[in-house]
Amino acid sequence: MNKRTVSPIKRRPSRQIMVGDVPVGGDAPISVQSMTNTETTDVAATVAQIQRLEEAGADLVRVSVPSMEAAEAFGKIRQQVAVPLIADIHFDHKIALRVADLGVDCLRINPGNIGKEERVRAVVDKARDKGIPIRIGVNAGSLEKRLQRKYGEPTPEALVESALDHINILERLNFRDFKLSLKASDVFMAVAAYRLIADQIEQPLHLGITEAGGLRSGTVKSSVGLGMLLMDGIGDTLRVSLAADPVEEVKVGFDILKSLRLRSRGINFIACPSCSRQNFDVIGTMNQLEERLEDIRTPLDVAVIGCIVNGPGEAKEADLGITGGSPANLIYLNGRPSRKLSNDDLLDEFERMIRERVAQQQAADEDVIVRSGQAD
Repeated sequence: MNKRTVSPIKRRPSRQIMVGDVPVGGDAPISVQSMTNTETTDVAATVAQIQRLEEAGADLVRVSVPSMEAAEAFGKIRQQVAVPLIADIHFDHKIALRVADLGVDCLRINPGNIGKEERVRAVVDKARDKGIPIRIGVNAGSLEKRLQRKYGEPTPEALVESALDHINILERLNFRDFKLSLKASDVFMAVAAYRLIADQIEQPLHLGITEAGGLRSGTVKSSVGLGMLLMDGIGDTLRVSLAADPVEEVKVGFDILKSLRLRSRGINFIACPSCSRQNFDVIGTMNQLEERLEDIRTPLDVAVIGCIVNGPGEAKEADLGITGGSPANLIYLNGRPSRKLSNDDLLDEFERMIRERVAQQQAADEDVIVRSGQAD
C-alpha cells in the first residue's frame, strides 16, 4: 500500500449516528459539510446551490429554517435533492416539528433554547419516532446569559458547561442520537473546548472554527484549528466556515482531510513552489491542471516538480508525475520513467495521461467490486 494513503492518526472512539444515509462517528469517514447562504424561501436558488455543493463533494448540507414559511420551502427543497439535509433552527419548536414531518435528516437545535420542557419533549419524541438525530451547536458568540455572568467572557470551560447543560436535557429524555459542536472564532478557545469535551461524551463531534474569515484567512485559521484537533483523533464531521462561496468550504474541507490522509477524494497534487531551476512553468501548469481536473473524484497522487533536484524522488512516490528536464521533461508512471514531454504539449498531454490513469483505476475498482460480488 502506498505510504501516502495511510494515516497514522488514531481516531477517538465515538457512537455512530446516521444523518440520512451518511454515517457519522464510529469508524465512518469524516464527513464534510457546508451550509447554504441563499434565501431558503427561494426554492430554486437553494436547490441549485445544494446541487453545486453535492457536485463538489459535500456529504451533508445544512439549511437555515428561520420561519414556518421557510419550513414549507424546505419541504419542497427536500424533494428535489439527494444529499442529506440538516435544518438549522433556533427557539421555535414548531418549526422543528414541521421539518421533521417534511423529511429532514438532522435537526440543528439547542434543547435549552426551545423553552418549556413539554416543547423540548415534543421535538425529542418526534426525532426519536422518525429516526432523526440532533446536533447541539454551542457557539462562543451566543452563550447563555447565566454563563456570561459566571465566566465574564467566553472561555473553553463556558462552552463545555453550556454543552453539558443541553446534553443533560436530552439524556433525561433518554435521547442519545446526537452530535455536538463547540465553535468559537478563536482557534485556541475552540481547540481547548473540543479537547475538554472529547473524553466526557461518547457522541460524535462536529468540528468548526466559526466565523473564520474570508477565503484566504479563513482557510488558514480553519486549517490550523481543525488540523490540531484532527491530529488528536478528534472529529467525526466538519464544516469550514468561510465568508466565501460555500463550494469553497467543501474544497478546503477535503483538502484538510487529504493532507492528513483521513479522506481520499480527487487528485492529491504534490507540487514544488518553483524557482529559477524550473524547466517549465510550474505555477501556470498547476493552476491549469487544478481547474481542468476538478471533476475527477478518483483518488490519485500526482507530482508536478519543475527540476531534477526533488523531481525524481517525488515522482517515484506518486501514481503519476512530471519532472522538469532539458531538453525534455520526464514523465513517471507508477514510480517508473515512462516517456518525455516537451513544454509545447506538456499541459494537454499530461492531462490526457492523468485521465487515462484515472480510467484505468476506475476499471480496476469496478472489477474488484464485480469479483467480490461473485465470491459472495
